Amino acid sequence: MTADAQGQVTVFNIGMRINNFRALRSWWPVFRAMPRMLKELSQDRESGMLGYQLLLGGARVLYVVQYWESSEKLLAYASAQGKEHRPAWAAFNRRMQEGKGKVGFWHETYVVPEGAHEAVYINMPEFGLGAAVGVVPVGRRGDRAADRLKMA
Repeated sequence: MTADAQGQVTVFNIGMRINNFRALRSWWPVFRAMPRMLKELSQDRESGMLGYQLLLGGARVLYVVQYWESSEKLLAYASAQGKEHRPAWAAFNRRMQEGKGKVGFWHETYVVPEGAHEAVYINMPEFGLGAAVGVVPVGRRGDRAADRLKMA
């Protein structure tokens, strides 16, 4: 199977690293904010978030890979008044200054043009981009990776 993604895809990775497990007040609010945002986005089809995957990066790192219709919709959510992100971001910034390195944070955004993404799923439930946009048999998008990567 392969992802049935049409057009451009924006991939947003966001995560935290717990630098001091005993500093619960520094990292617990960060940990709790993300599920609220994901729930809000999942319930709003117009938000532009296509789907997400929660992942662990070892014992200290938690992160989310999000798939978006466009970078414009991602940025619109990030700055939207009355949504979960803005108050969570403001509170997070305060805690980061007070926390003195007890929790780390990162995010990365990738805008992937049409034809520049490729995915294969074998003996897998829908996962990653395929879970976000659905899957189709590989042959519908080309039998080889080079066929599915149709970069101009």
